[in-house]
Amino acid sequence: MLRFVIRRLLQAVLTVFGVLTATFFLVRLSGDPTSLLLPVEASQRDIDRLRTELGLDESLPRQYLTFLGNALQGDFGESLRHHSSALGLVIERLPATLELAACAFVLGLLLALLTGVGLRLAGSHWLRTVVMWLAFVRQAIPVFWFGLLMILLFAVTLGWFPSLGYGGLQHLFLPAVTLGTYELALYLRLFNSAFAEEQEQDYVRTAYAKGQSKAGVVLRQMLPNALLPLITIAGINLGVLLGGTVVTETVFSWPGVGRLIVQSVSQRDYPVTVAGVFLVSLVFVLVNLLVDLLYAVLDPRVRLS
Repeated sequence: MLRFVIRRLLQAVLTVFGVLTATFFLVRLSGDPTSLLLPVEASQRDIDRLRTELGLDESLPRQYLTFLGNALQGDFGESLRHHSSALGLVIERLPATLELAACAFVLGLLLALLTGVGLRLAGSHWLRTVVMWLAFVRQAIPVFWFGLLMILLFAVTLGWFPSLGYGGLQHLFLPAVTLGTYELALYLRLFNSAFAEEQEQDYVRTAYAKGQSKAGVVLRQMLPNALLPLITIAGINLGVLLGGTVVTETVFSWPGVGRLIVQSVSQRDYPVTVAGVFLVSLVFVLVNLLVDLLYAVLDPRVRLS
């Protein structure tokens, strides 16, 4: 078990290092930030002076080494726009992103669990086909378009929920539903395949032979085993939700990390962009690490892989 944990930790560190390196070089392809920070009438001397202050006059390898040394100390520099700690700005936005991602994750998983178990208990092939078809239709709709439809229906037409902004549960409902229902089809397919596989196991036939009810067999015997393959996918999906809130936060004006990253990219605010991507990738890696460890506890065979 110790060797398994060490191997996963090394993979996590290498992943974060790779993300940092890729982000550092990619953001510099977006252009020189001095063109956005200085007025149009700025002279070449002003541009050169600002580039020197920002360290952009040095060679790219030297900039990278300086950045890497500071990043190892948790220093991503100051925001070029807000003139405050880049990592501090990202951390301020993190609770809103975590709130949205967690609610969407729980909502999607709960809907899939209730729907999957309900379909198994109903035993109707026709009903299962209709529900799966609806789930696939939802997944085929882009997140931004579905979000706009939700705003149009529930905010503009019915007036039940606010369309934009950050606040209580009413503000959270529309973006959480938009994100949470996106992976519903994937969860339902996993449930269906897992239940179908468990249905053929000897312990299920034995339970029915002993006279146990269908609900008892499904809930007490089959469900715990059917949940195992869902754990890994759900953990990965939680990480994807953390990084995939960018579009949803933009549509609903949700003040999270994703929206901050989008704004910093358009403004060529290198420090905030890198700090935001680093924090999202770190949370993603930690979530997946915890999922791997949990799966190894539930299924000891994983430790040997």
